[in-house]
Amino acid sequence: MKKENEKTITKTIITTFSLLLCLISFNSFAVDEIYTGFLSNTAIKGYDTVAYFNESKAVKGSKTYQYEWKGVTWQFANQKNLELFTANPEDYAPQYGGWCAYAVSQNSTASIEPDQFTVFNNKLYLNYDSSVNKKWLANKEQYINDADKYWPKILNK
Repeated sequence: MKKENEKTITKTIITTFSLLLCLISFNSFAVDEIYTGFLSNTAIKGYDTVAYFNESKAVKGSKTYQYEWKGVTWQFANQKNLELFTANPEDYAPQYGGWCAYAVSQNSTASIEPDQFTVFNNKLYLNYDSSVNKKWLANKEQYINDADKYWPKILNK
């Protein structure tokens, strides 16, 4: 009797799991256009995207100066940077939605560290960590060409 109960329970678990898998849409695995990290709705981990251009460094934004664009919250260090962004968000937003630029060049996505960045040809590129950023810098033009081929198709991969 015990073996029969175990078989029934196992069969029920397998059936339930199979049904759940069927209900999950493949679109639920799509990558968000703007990187916000896990369980967050803030772009660039709360760093000020305008500061990369104006100060040439990663500067933490503030909840006092924030703006919603493309469904996520962008934070800024001051009112001036907030106004610059709201006037022309495409000019200041990081390339590839703020995903690691090197990863996108490899037809993948990865998180970023806000202090691992490059501003090149008036565009902001973020990277996963210092070793990836070093690799990126050694051949950034080729990596940009490669990443441009994959972006934005990679979002639905």
